[in-house]
Amino acid sequence: MFYSTMKYKALVAFTLGITVLAHTVPTFAAETEAGYKSIFNGKDLTGWDGSPDLWSVKDGVITGQTTVEHPAKENTFLIWTNGTVGDFELHCSFKLVPGDSAGFANSGIQYRSKNVKPSYWVVSGYQGDMEAGQTYSGILYEEKGRDILAKRGDKVVISADGKKNVVGSVGKSAEIQASIKQGDWNDYVIIAQGNHLVHKINGHVTVDVTDEQESKAAKSGILALQLHAGHPMLVQFKDLRIKSAK
Repeated sequence: MFYSTMKYKALVAFTLGITVLAHTVPTFAAETEAGYKSIFNGKDLTGWDGSPDLWSVKDGVITGQTTVEHPAKENTFLIWTNGTVGDFELHCSFKLVPGDSAGFANSGIQYRSKNVKPSYWVVSGYQGDMEAGQTYSGILYEEKGRDILAKRGDKVVISADGKKNVVGSVGKSAEIQASIKQGDWNDYVIIAQGNHLVHKINGHVTVDVTDEQESKAAKSGILALQLHAGHPMLVQFKDLRIKSAK
């Protein structure tokens, strides 16, 4: 009886161990979220277009890297080629690593944008900014356009005449910054619905913008990832998935 009981307990423990192990096996985030479509296959840059000297897939993640030998002459982008984005919700993870003692690393996620120099993959438009520093991660920037549209922590309404009106707060900039992991993976979310744009990093809303400047407010366009010119740096992206808004 003692032997049989021990065998039964061992079998239960073994079975439970398998169950726990099964639940800890990692899966792509896009496979676990209904309604989202993965836009990166984790293997190569199929569906993306950018400088082959600067963009690649390393260790299963999209990697943009500049070095002293291979600098970016100007801000350059990896462009998603399988469609454009209008109203959507995008989720991904990013990591930034400076390449020298200057500590510089800057990137961004372009959306509803335009390819203004196809020969060098130069893009203009809305950007969810990110950096290795303390100021710009999470802001809404307009590349080659209206510059900073909303600083981190601000709720902004851009009026028809282009004036940027801070009408409220979504949180303290310093507290949002404190939640961002330097040199490690962070989660980025961009939500665009009509003229309402929201960015989040690691679950914290960083900006909330309503763009009422009809002549400038893009409603659709390309999606792209930025590699900033300047000091050597590395930026990586993974778990990119998107859901069209209803």
